[in-house]
Amino acid sequence: MKEVVVCSDAEELNRRTAEQFVRLAAESVAATGRFTVALSGGSTPKALYSLLAGQTFQPLVPWSRVYFFWGDERCVPPDHPENNYGMARVTMLEKVPVPTENVYRVPTEKGNAQRVAAEYERILRTFFGVNEGQQPRLDLILLGMGEDGHTASLFPGTAALQETGTVTANDIQQLGTHRITLTIPAINQAAHIVFMVSGPSKTSVLKEVLEGQYQPTRLPSQSIQPVEGKLLFLVDRAAASELTSSGDSQE
Repeated sequence: MKEVVVCSDAEELNRRTAEQFVRLAAESVAATGRFTVALSGGSTPKALYSLLAGQTFQPLVPWSRVYFFWGDERCVPPDHPENNYGMARVTMLEKVPVPTENVYRVPTEKGNAQRVAAEYERILRTFFGVNEGQQPRLDLILLGMGEDGHTASLFPGTAALQETGTVTANDIQQLGTHRITLTIPAINQAAHIVFMVSGPSKTSVLKEVLEGQYQPTRLPSQSIQPVEGKLLFLVDRAAASELTSSGDSQE
């Protein structure tokens, strides 16, 4: 099931995403005793993480039962300014009472990208108790979308789009680098997937992804279709200005 919710601005988008986080955390902890979430990097979620760590939302989250993972990571040390874990640590994790043992970052210090990807897949399989050929089922995966239609580190035309494992080291030739990323099958196994899309630079690609021809090799975000989960696009009005539906939501 896919839902698109158009927010008036980035502030409302962040608030609504924080509300989703709080609601899903409560539901998951009540049902299973824990809440597993994969965070995204990039500029869009920074304000969300600060909001979750602030006085309004922090008291509403059962932090001791939340377990953090990452949808993708740059191959840089954890203290590097471009490290996705590092960004989340500074904006949220250092400011909330989450146990350090609940944080499962990508171990980029383990060596080359392939070795790091293999180790992170092992970490995920061990935590979720799944065998090779099975995918872990996260309660929530937060995603962004690039102007080229990529999500996580699943870039157009790259080999990772065909991967069937859980984690892969994607060779992104257009950036001249490798990145560690969850695969499409791994993301699609999640119970809830939330895209956060903000700003006028995303207007045309958002319209293509949601309303255009299905071209997942060119627009990897189109490949995100949960197997037995819910897919929510939270977008601000600037990004949504070209969508056919002008209402607050669409199915």
